[in-house]
Amino acid sequence: MDETVKPLRIPPQMSVYADKHNIFHLLQSMLSGLVVEQPADPLSFLIALLQRSSTDIPRVLLLGPPAVGKHTMAQRLSADLRAVHVTLESLLSDQSELSAQARRVPPTEPLPVELLLRLVQRRLGEIDCFSRGWVLEGIPQTHLQALSLQQAGVLPEHVVMLEAPDDVLLERSRGKMVDPLTGDVYHRTFILPPDASVARRLEERRPAEPQRDTALQRFRREVPGLRSAYQSVLRVVNADQPHADVYQQVLAFVRTRRRSRIPRILLLGPPGSGKSLQARLLSEKYRMVDVCCEQMLRSVAAESSALGEEIHSYLDDGRLVPDSLVLQVLEERLGRVECSTRGWILHGFPRDLQQAKSLQEALQPNRVFFLELADDVCLERITLRATDPVSGERFHAVSHPAPSSEVQKRLQTRPEDSSHTVTHTLRQYRTHTAALQAVYPGAGVIDADQDPLGVFEALQSRLTAD
Repeated sequence: MDETVKPLRIPPQMSVYADKHNIFHLLQSMLSGLVVEQPADPLSFLIALLQRSSTDIPRVLLLGPPAVGKHTMAQRLSADLRAVHVTLESLLSDQSELSAQARRVPPTEPLPVELLLRLVQRRLGEIDCFSRGWVLEGIPQTHLQALSLQQAGVLPEHVVMLEAPDDVLLERSRGKMVDPLTGDVYHRTFILPPDASVARRLEERRPAEPQRDTALQRFRREVPGLRSAYQSVLRVVNADQPHADVYQQVLAFVRTRRRSRIPRILLLGPPGSGKSLQARLLSEKYRMVDVCCEQMLRSVAAESSALGEEIHSYLDDGRLVPDSLVLQVLEERLGRVECSTRGWILHGFPRDLQQAKSLQEALQPNRVFFLELADDVCLERITLRATDPVSGERFHAVSHPAPSSEVQKRLQTRPEDSSHTVTHTLRQYRTHTAALQAVYPGAGVIDADQDPLGVFEALQSRLTAD
């Protein structure tokens, strides 16, 4: 192998262009359309796809346990999105041999994977689903079904999982009423009919308790697998609240997450706000590349290159590395294939207005978050921490004290963690905060004065809502 071959670089500007013109979304729509519908003439199919008034066609899965309200929710959602409402019952309603074969499967058992796959592909390949999009209600039912649909190219853009406690589901199943003319589902107390004429013709549709309990237990078993299969496009919604509130949450999610973008995330915040920890957690969950500016510069400085030696001279003397060199290193690092395909999370840069403007011109992050924390909390978090030189483990006098007096005696505090240095760094950050916020007016603000997992959940909710 030729050791002199440099890693492939994809200019960061290509990702910026792709975001601006929605290239990734377009390619995904074209590829999934080809795989699902398998047209005899792929080229004509793609031309027709591109000629549609909008390639932003809804592809939604609505999942949840029995009696959680999936049917009513899917009806309203498909009406508002003008999409096709697809249910298991509608897949089995025609007179084809395929549907007849599916009807022979006991209702207490999930459909065999291959059979469900053929039914779904046949329905989603019809012209109305192609042109208007679809809302799949209660499909898939198992982790294996979900994986098989994905492998076949059935790739939803939004997956909503409704959740409610078992006692709430039991109450709803007992009060379920159905309009025999329209098939609309109502409830004695939860969803009332619109007028007296509808109320008079409602029929009680209480499922047999053993069948209901079996379906509920099966769903509970499959929840972890379904969440895992769709974690990048999933929103779990608490259905134990007024119907209108549940629907607004579902509709807002479907309408706001209509673009797939390679994440280019920027984390800003004062020292001690937890930027490094949150970057690591996001990187581990979403496979994005964690780019710490300080570590990146030290890594380059350790290389035997002209650029590395130049940066090394600054670091050795305790001087700030010039912005031009930092941006040069950043462009090279963020242009590597893993950053261009998986996305990245940058922290430790920029620190002032000029750096932010330069970064915006060169790399244009598409998600920016400020982790907010009061100065006294920052000081407490940093100045009370120390490292064990033997084990390398970091301790904190309040939140994570040393396990013994022996370990406590050998703890060492880094010079940059002294009160004087941290106070100076905080003062510099506060001086430039307003200017940074002006460069990123749409940035999210996260309260960092809480448990790290709470901060992580807040970041995740902002990511999935964008």
